[in-house]
Amino acid sequence: MKIIANVLGMVSTNSYFVINESTGRCIIIDPEESADFLIEKCNKMQIKPVAILLTHGHFDHIGAVNGLKESLKIPVYAGAEEKEFLHDPSYNGSAKFGRTPVSVAVDICLRDSEIIEIAGFSIKVISTPGHTAGGVCYYFESEDVLFSGDVLFADSFGRTDFPGGSQKELADSIINKLFILPGETAVYPGHGHDTTIGYENANNPIKRVI
Repeated sequence: MKIIANVLGMVSTNSYFVINESTGRCIIIDPEESADFLIEKCNKMQIKPVAILLTHGHFDHIGAVNGLKESLKIPVYAGAEEKEFLHDPSYNGSAKFGRTPVSVAVDICLRDSEIIEIAGFSIKVISTPGHTAGGVCYYFESEDVLFSGDVLFADSFGRTDFPGGSQKELADSIINKLFILPGETAVYPGHGHDTTIGYENANNPIKRVI
């Protein structure tokens, strides 16, 4: 596995390439703006995107989805409870913040604890409501890697003052679903630098909000 973070957009979103180095196939996670840039980078790296995985539906994680889907003809995966959120610009925030409204159609809706096989990777879907009602994290168990979206950050956690947010649910998601993962699990968040489950379990301030 090779992971590349493309930091894009007005709030510096991590849009990840997750690459199977033996085949060149690639998963794109949370593609923010600049579909053309991401496609050009894939071409230069000689990697082939096969799917788009969304951790949640906020505008800063979906700006390039439609452009990528149209150009590459690849499916979009997201949590089942996030489907309507992604579709409605008034909820996903793209109708605000000076952005062109974006409506994303989900091709494959995911459920908690579901295992999906993409690009040669086995990925467990972990439902993590709190930042949004239908947000999910993606756990690559064999690689000890978690993509946490805007749920868990290095030394921090996601905000809960947007539609569908709940501080109680967020704390429950992090403590009872993410902190039970192995301590050596690498965490790649939607913003900022990577961390580990062990470090966050010991140091993250989320436990103080319970």
